[in-house]
Amino acid sequence: MPVSVLDEGNVIGHGLADPESPIQVRAWGEPFTAQLVSQRATSAMALRHRLFAGQRTSAFRLIAGEGDRMPGLVVDVYAQFAVVRLDGSSLQPHRELLTRILRPIVNQIDIVTMSERESIRGEKPKFTEWFGDPLPQQVNVEEYGVPFVVDLHDGQKTGAFLDQRDNRRLVGTLANGKRVLNLFSYAGGFSLHAALGGATHVTSVDIAPKGHATAQKSFKLAGVDPNLHSFVTADVFQFLDRCAVRGDRWDLIVCDPPSFAPNEKSVGTALAAYRKLHRGCAQVLSQGGLLCAASCSSHVDAARFMSTLDDVSLGRSDLRLLQLNGPPPDHPTLPAWSEGRYLKFALLG
Repeated sequence: MPVSVLDEGNVIGHGLADPESPIQVRAWGEPFTAQLVSQRATSAMALRHRLFAGQRTSAFRLIAGEGDRMPGLVVDVYAQFAVVRLDGSSLQPHRELLTRILRPIVNQIDIVTMSERESIRGEKPKFTEWFGDPLPQQVNVEEYGVPFVVDLHDGQKTGAFLDQRDNRRLVGTLANGKRVLNLFSYAGGFSLHAALGGATHVTSVDIAPKGHATAQKSFKLAGVDPNLHSFVTADVFQFLDRCAVRGDRWDLIVCDPPSFAPNEKSVGTALAAYRKLHRGCAQVLSQGGLLCAASCSSHVDAARFMSTLDDVSLGRSDLRLLQLNGPPPDHPTLPAWSEGRYLKFALLG
């Protein structure tokens, strides 16, 4: 329902009510109209064209909610397929309007199917086609020329973690001649970039064997023999403990866990988990090695996250922060919207 935001009787903004969400009003700034939606979707498309023209990248975020001034709406592109996610209930009554406006826009990049994905806790995702045939189970995409297999039905988020694309490429540039350990490896994106970047051996660790199966398909698609590398199904914390006892060492470690802080109340517990995890990484990182540590929780800001990577937390004093990355350009944020800068990717060496 369209609403106006008042301050002492004066209208200061417009938006859509979302009474079931902690965000009571999704602020559009201007009255919600078909023309406004069309203008902002067209602007979002133009930005992605500038970002990815000639980049051999067919998986990206086309509309990033608040970052594209279209709160509650996420549209991710995987080759010829677009996956929609509606955050909250504000846009649910407007599906027909959104379909009518978005279809000719995404047709410009040859999208043949647009499907809404609804995640239900404890159940398989539910899909509703906005147009086109049902989504296939898997699709092959490119990321700066690197081919990947994406599981659209069972994959996380809308199928893949698109926000780590630039960091995966960074890891590829760092991996030459190194033994690489990828923790919480999921579908093996960092692992594949490392292997293609010249890593002597890549060890991928995740508790979910399905992720390894998808990763191995991506390796084969890219012409890399997965049998030359290791895929370990294990709890990461227990794995690190065992490796520390054995004296195993890696030259480059990537640690990209799921969110440890789903809400503000869990921040203290999350920081303790990060410290334990990062200490475990430091114990198996070789002298002169590189550590890539990530957090995807908006409730843990950069300063708090950095506090889990200091000398005391790591138990060693030879590492410095070389680089700290946030979300990529296809996940834009607004200057006053700090929650949008949820991703932290720290490179230490």
